[in-house]
Amino acid sequence: MSSEAVEKMSPATREVLGKVRQLVPPMLEKFHKGQLGRVAVIGGSEDYTGAPYFSAMASARLGCDMSHVICTPAAAAVIKTYSPNLMVHPLMRQSPSPSSSNPSSSDPDTDPAQISSRIIDMLPRLHALVVGPGLGRDPLMHETCARVLAAARERQMPVVLDADALAIVIKTPELVMGWREVVLTPNVVEFGRLWKGIKPSSSSPEANSGADSPNQVEALSKALGGVTIVQKGGTDLISNGGTTLKVDLRGGLKRSGGQGDTLTGSIATFLAWRKAYLDRIWEHDGKLSEEETLGLAAFGGAAITRECSRLAFEKKGRSLQASDLTDEVHTAFLTVIGESENQGKGYSLKSGTQSRL
Repeated sequence: MSSEAVEKMSPATREVLGKVRQLVPPMLEKFHKGQLGRVAVIGGSEDYTGAPYFSAMASARLGCDMSHVICTPAAAAVIKTYSPNLMVHPLMRQSPSPSSSNPSSSDPDTDPAQISSRIIDMLPRLHALVVGPGLGRDPLMHETCARVLAAARERQMPVVLDADALAIVIKTPELVMGWREVVLTPNVVEFGRLWKGIKPSSSSPEANSGADSPNQVEALSKALGGVTIVQKGGTDLISNGGTTLKVDLRGGLKRSGGQGDTLTGSIATFLAWRKAYLDRIWEHDGKLSEEETLGLAAFGGAAITRECSRLAFEKKGRSLQASDLTDEVHTAFLTVIGESENQGKGYSLKSGTQSRL
């Protein structure tokens, strides 16, 4: 771990990262493809192809075994050129243009039930979903995602919602109300929109343009029945309405678009690892509860993203772009979490990387 990262890490952050580290599976010969994470990003439209790629690649670079993108055909053709490592599925559809000739209501490309059914069929093969990167505001895309979210909720599948998917929450909050496995990742502007749309109790503090205190994040989480909210900002705040964590690692100073996609992909991988931890696919003595591990997964993703931003900014300065964060994911993981190795029935952490925490 870099000396700077260690020296500036608060004791509270060190303690939480010690718990996050318990969620990271060791690399064992007995594991087969897919056990360490199968994540899908739903997003990507004709105009937005970078966001789902950055999210899916962050998930893959962090260590999930299989990373999928579910997008429109036009977006799929582009995203496939970015990397052969992602599995890209052109299953989403956008609303027909006004100039198209009288689309039939039975057309499978305009029926959200038929479109969503093809995606819902994939859910049993996945551990976690990200919904929102590059989604846009197309009503057919949003209706399709709403149906997929309802199906994911029935399976108690963890889902990360970001960007334009947060508009679905504002429109139909009952989709996520009380769904503990949901993680929302708003920036300050998106938080303000959620606040106004959900309208927490009148006794709650005001949030016109975004949260600036743990109380506001807690209040919004409570209003949504205990979903986990990651409020991105100078210090990331994570709350399920009862417990609130602060991620105070220093990030970079450049605010380029797309950096939040590294966060969604990273959280999704930790959520997949959380399932592996709870399923005890390796022998461990951890006694972390299901509820606690949700917050830890969000914390781990946020910590790695902030470290990615710091490392990339040190190299690129004001020229930093979202793709520069993608290149730093593995290094950031080694810096703030560290690799593990199996020893006997359990596993212990390698010396050097972890010994200074």
